[in-house]
Amino acid sequence: MTATIIDGKSRAAALDAKVTDIVAGLKADHGLTAGLAVVLVGDDPASDIYVSNKVRRTEATGMRSIEHRLPADTGEDTLIALVESLNADPEVDGILVQMPLPKHIDSDRVVMTIDPAKDVDGLHPMNAGLLVLGRSALVACTPQGCVDLAKQARGGDLSGLDAVVIGRSILVGKPVSLLLQNENCTVTMAHSRTKDLADICRRADIIVAAVGRPAYVKADWIKPGATIIDVGINRIPAPERGEGKTRIVGDVDTEPAKEMAGAITPVPGGVGPMTIGFLLVNTVMAACRRRGLPEPKLD
Repeated sequence: MTATIIDGKSRAAALDAKVTDIVAGLKADHGLTAGLAVVLVGDDPASDIYVSNKVRRTEATGMRSIEHRLPADTGEDTLIALVESLNADPEVDGILVQMPLPKHIDSDRVVMTIDPAKDVDGLHPMNAGLLVLGRSALVACTPQGCVDLAKQARGGDLSGLDAVVIGRSILVGKPVSLLLQNENCTVTMAHSRTKDLADICRRADIIVAAVGRPAYVKADWIKPGATIIDVGINRIPAPERGEGKTRIVGDVDTEPAKEMAGAITPVPGGVGPMTIGFLLVNTVMAACRRRGLPEPKLD
């Protein structure tokens, strides 16, 4: 058996197409053009590429993109003042401050400053708390992408399935476990210190690997036919590409895992494109909620 590759790029493209239709409808019916503000502090190459992709895909859907690029030595108070000005700007529906921030800036303070109604990254404690309570909230984008891809691979219904989430971060592990519970999965939260982790994984119909360790999940941990969602983005040396070169691998030992899994996300090209897809979804949702308009349906 060779696993089906879960194509995050094509699914994200379909999601972008739906958002494009929604954006056009909002403009035609209400004269509304949703706006997303992205803030980048410093010149980290990976963050620069990611922000550029966000801006490109935002504009491609017909939404307004507002980009702020600040030098690495920008003071914390200066960044806070910018976020507060975006909170007050009626043309801005979503605010995303690209992480990681320079070490001299308190990321928690910045996140806490973002208006929860514009927190399209889903990181503000108010949105995180609403998710715990099972209420409507702006949910972190990567976890939404993980669950969407799992549903695509399993025919749309995850009810009754056993899921293991490896990793307990507030960015991925915790919210994705709650979203899977909302899909009526039985969820086990695991991490690098979990005892008998391999045995726990072997019982799972779905594994979400978000532990941040290259090739951590081995093929013999996988139940035959299971769905594997690999969130990891790890850079490892690639001497075959030249001196000092690297390549990106996930948290799953992918090639052997393909012989056990029923479906698996590639790295790159799996979860990553979906993160931006749900950022755009969150922005258009925020635009509607802020104006008391019905939330558009993605199905």
